Amino acid sequence: MPEVAQISDPIVGIDLGTTHSLVAFCDAAGPRILSNEAGDRMLASAVRYRAGFAVEVGAEARRNAVEFPLDTVLSAKRLMGRSFDESKLMGSGFEFEVVEGTRGLAAISAGGAHVLPQEVAAVILSELRRTAELQLGCEVRRAVITVPAYFDDGQRQATRDAARLAGIDAVRIVNEPTAAALAYGIGRSGDAQTIAVYDFGGGTFDISILQVIPESVSGDGDLFRVIATAGDTQLGGDDLDHALAQQLLKDAGMASSAKGNVKIAAGARQALREFAESTKIALSQRESAQIDIDLGSEVRLQRTLSRVEFEALASPFIERTILACERALLDAGGIAIDRVILVGGSTRIPLVRKRVGEFFGLEPYTALDPDCVVALGAAAQASVLQGTRSDVLLLDVIPLSLGIETVGGAVAKLLTRNATIPARAKEMFSTSVDNQSHVQLHVLQGEREMVSDCRSLARFELRDIPPMPAGIPQIEVEFLVDANGVLHVTAGERRSGRRATVQVVPSFGLTNEEIERIEHESIVHARSDMHHHRVVDLAVNSTLDIKWIGDALLRTRDDLPGEYVDSLEALITRLKGFISLAHTSPHDVDANAFQQAKEELDRASVAMHEKSISKSLGSISTSLSAPIPTPNTTRKT
Repeated sequence: MPEVAQISDPIVGIDLGTTHSLVAFCDAAGPRILSNEAGDRMLASAVRYRAGFAVEVGAEARRNAVEFPLDTVLSAKRLMGRSFDESKLMGSGFEFEVVEGTRGLAAISAGGAHVLPQEVAAVILSELRRTAELQLGCEVRRAVITVPAYFDDGQRQATRDAARLAGIDAVRIVNEPTAAALAYGIGRSGDAQTIAVYDFGGGTFDISILQVIPESVSGDGDLFRVIATAGDTQLGGDDLDHALAQQLLKDAGMASSAKGNVKIAAGARQALREFAESTKIALSQRESAQIDIDLGSEVRLQRTLSRVEFEALASPFIERTILACERALLDAGGIAIDRVILVGGSTRIPLVRKRVGEFFGLEPYTALDPDCVVALGAAAQASVLQGTRSDVLLLDVIPLSLGIETVGGAVAKLLTRNATIPARAKEMFSTSVDNQSHVQLHVLQGEREMVSDCRSLARFELRDIPPMPAGIPQIEVEFLVDANGVLHVTAGERRSGRRATVQVVPSFGLTNEEIERIEHESIVHARSDMHHHRVVDLAVNSTLDIKWIGDALLRTRDDLPGEYVDSLEALITRLKGFISLAHTSPHDVDANAFQQAKEELDRASVAMHEKSISKSLGSISTSLSAPIPTPNTTRKT
C-alpha cells in the first residue's frame, strides 16, 4: 500500500546516475529510498526505443541490451550537454549511433528515432516520478536533482531541461558529493569535521572537501560548507569495464582497429561489456573469477582472471582520481581531513579503497551505502526547501572562475573558482573609444588571464549609451550565480540608466581534456599570464592618458613654458614606445618600467591640467607643481 504523504506538494530527491538512478523522500522519520512495484530501489539508467511501440525503461531495457544493442541507450548521462564533436572524442563506449543534432549537439539514433540525451534522461526521470507518486500517494511535480560537482553550465542546463520534459520542476540542482555529505552529517553530534567525499560512479568522478558543522557547534543549524572541488566528467566505472573488455578480446587473439574498436557484432560487444562489468563486481569480492564467454566467429574465451590482473588494468584510472584529490586538497589550502566518505559503486573495488586510504592517511568510512547516499542527501535538501526542516544550511561552490573580456584581450575575473554559491560580484568598467554608443560584453570561464586561453560562455550588448568621451561612462557589470549554479550577468550604464541582462546557458560542456588543460595551464603559466594581463592594462590606460593629455596640451600649449612642453612631449614619446612594444611583444615589456613611465607622465601633466581648468574658468595659474592624482582604477571594456 502506498504511504500517504504528509504534505500536499512533496519535493523528492533524485540521483540521476550514469548506470542507475534513485528517488528518495524525507519526512519526520528521515530520508528513505522509494521502491517501485517490484520492490527495486535502483532503476537501471537504460532506455530502449522501438519503432511503433512505447519505450522500455529500467531493468527491462537493460535485459534487452544484448539482443537489441543499437536500440538500447546506456550511459546517456555522459552525452548530456555535449556537442557532436565532443562525443567523437569519447571513444567507443556506446553501441548506439551518436549523430549530430540541432545546433551541433550530440544526439542519439535508436529504434528509428533521433533523440537528445536530455530526452533519454527525461524518460528515466518520468519513471522515477511514477515510482514516487505510487509510494507517496499524490502527484509529484518538484524535485532536487543531483549532478556531478564538475558538471559545467551546459551539462547542468541539460539536466534542468530533462526534468522539464519529465514534468518535474528542478527546484534545486545539488552536487553529488555535497548531497552525500548531507546524508552523512545531518543529525550528527560532536565537533565540526572536515570531510573528503570521494565519488566514483559509473560515468563520472568527483572529489569535494567540505566542512560539516553540527548545530550544537554552529548554533544556527547544521552547516555544510564546500571548500574545494575537483573531478573528471569522463571517468567512471564504465571506463574500467571497457578496459577489461578490450583486454579479454586481446586474450582471445582478436585484433583491434586503429580506434581500439574490435570488429565483432554489436550484440557480442554489449554482451562482453556486461560480462566485464559482472567480472569487475566479482573480483571486488574474491581473488579470482572464471572467464567463459562466446565472442562469436567460433571464438570462445575460457580462462581464470585474478584480482591482481584486473587491478593492473584499473590502476591508471584510479591514479587519475588521486591526481584530482591532490588538486582539491591544494585548493583547500592543505587542510587536515577528519573523515573520507566513499560514494558510487566503483568505490567497492578494493584497490580504490586501498589507494584512497593511502592518500588521505585515513581508513575510508564505509557505513553508508555508496549507491544510495546521494539520493538520501538530495531528499534531505528537498526537506529543507519543503520547509519540513530548517536546521540545515548548504553552501556549495563554483568549479571554475568567471569573468569578462576587457580591451586588449585580457580577462577581468569577477568570481573566482571555489567561490561559495549563491555568489554575487560587481565591478565598474568604462569605454575605450570616444562617443561609444554600445559595448559588447564577452562572458568567459577559466583560470588563465587572456581571452584566447579561456572558454567563451556568452556574448551580449549594452546599447544606446549616450555619446561621451572615452573613460567617462560608468558601466557596472554584475555577476550572480544562483543556488543552482546558473550564471546571470547584468550590465548597466549609471548615467543613462541603460541596462542589459543575460542568463548564461552554454550549448556545450567542457571536455575532460579542457578541464585538465585549464587547471594545469593556470598553474604553469600563472606568472607569465599575470605579466601579460598587467602589460595589457597598462597599455590600455596609458593610451587613454596620452589622448587626454594631448587634448589638454593643444588647448594650453601657448600658455605653458616651452621647456615644460618639451618635457611632456618627451614623456609621451617614451610612453608610446612602451605601448607599441606591448602590442607587438607584451612578454618583452618591463612592466615596472612601463608603470613608472606612466606615473611620471601623470605627475608631470598635473600642472598642465590645472592650467587648462584655470583657463576654462577665466583665471590663470602659474604654479607648475600639484599633488599626485589618485590612479584611475576603472577598467575599460
